[in-house]
Amino acid sequence: MFARSKLSLSLGISFACAFAPVVSAENTPSLVLNPTPATEIPIESYRLSQQNASNAQPSSSVPSTKELSNDANSELNTSNSIQQQSLGTPESPVTTTEPNTSTAIADAPVVSEEQDASSNADNTDANSTEIASGIGLADPNADEIENSTEGSSPIADTAQAKAVKNAEWTLEGLNNTGWAVGIEKGRLPVFAKIQVLLNRKHASPGAIDGATGMNTLKAISTYQTMNNLDATGKMDQQTWDSLNAGQSEPVFVEYTITEDDLKGPYAKSIPSNYALQAKMKGLYYTRVTEMLGERFHMDENFLQQINPDVSFKKAGEKIIVANIRNNLPEDIHLIIAHKGAKQLYLFNSKNKMIASFPATIGSSDTPSPTGTHTVKNIAPNPWYGYSPKNFVQGNNMKPLSLPPGPNNPVGNMWIGLSKPSFGIHGTPNPSLISKTASHGCIRLTNWDAQDLAKRVKKGITVKFLE
Repeated sequence: MFARSKLSLSLGISFACAFAPVVSAENTPSLVLNPTPATEIPIESYRLSQQNASNAQPSSSVPSTKELSNDANSELNTSNSIQQQSLGTPESPVTTTEPNTSTAIADAPVVSEEQDASSNADNTDANSTEIASGIGLADPNADEIENSTEGSSPIADTAQAKAVKNAEWTLEGLNNTGWAVGIEKGRLPVFAKIQVLLNRKHASPGAIDGATGMNTLKAISTYQTMNNLDATGKMDQQTWDSLNAGQSEPVFVEYTITEDDLKGPYAKSIPSNYALQAKMKGLYYTRVTEMLGERFHMDENFLQQINPDVSFKKAGEKIIVANIRNNLPEDIHLIIAHKGAKQLYLFNSKNKMIASFPATIGSSDTPSPTGTHTVKNIAPNPWYGYSPKNFVQGNNMKPLSLPPGPNNPVGNMWIGLSKPSFGIHGTPNPSLISKTASHGCIRLTNWDAQDLAKRVKKGITVKFLE
């Protein structure tokens, strides 16, 4: 178990989305994409159904999970609605855009929004300790991580199960832990290991936090679907064996903090008022732990909890971090934004599901688009254009331009859609993805948005399902 450590956590600003009529990112020279010939595959013939998919391909239906709460089932039980959808014909895809993820601000495009940005009216200062209390989040007030298996099966009382429950939150404990029948839910090193393996195999659990929150259950379910396993959303021996197959690298590794890590740039804080944000040089990270958490796809507080004796203020300090991947499969042909599941699903040209991300997709008050659209442009490190014509934030009655940075209202990546004012983008609050509402756009973690932007092509179909 961990030694006690006092934790102080702040998660940056709340969030926002969608283009408005100030300066459109699509007019930015850096976003020009040169088309090249591509083999067209008639997407109208595809169906997201197990019956119509090739026997050689995993079922592309989105699975359901049993024995969860009604709210949980509403997110996971999406197979029927997807199976009934036929897909429209997209524009011909062109060359893959490889956006420069440099933090240089001078060349950053301008993104203006209307639909989603009003949620920033409730922003708190970046140094506050406010954090949503959704499942799967690390407790910022906890002195140490307590192993728990709440909700697991009563059969989890074998010697093997006890060993899993008693695994320590150390580098050795995280890497060497196994899984046992009956260990289904809770906060354990094995679940942190599972999250890293899911991340590597393109079923993103969102921020890695060592707990079986809804994003992890959805990732398990999607992974099972992609690999022709019984899609229950629960860990079982077959799924565990499949996740570990071909894995030679440790799931957690030791990382040494460098002088560059400490150098930043960092902001002292991110004020909630847009007028004050507009005066800043950049909406940078505010802490080394925030930056490292995003770099290694980890919940910031979880990063601190598994490194209780580290100050994060000295070069040369060694920390435990997730050994994650930062790439996606090639041949992304279709993106499904499923509002009910709060998931983004990627399909290739053979109608095979190849990746998924947890996502925040609109709300009942400010819904996301319906129907089928296409990817139109990509804007890494965008400026954010605020206009009081769309919504009023902080009594600001004049247009404002907010500088780029990971704490920008749309994070550090924007993927614009053919539907005006809507897109796929990052967020300053990765641990809240799929646990809150947006104002119309598709919100991902910054790292998932960046990975998607590296592979997405102009003209790729984006289909919204309820």
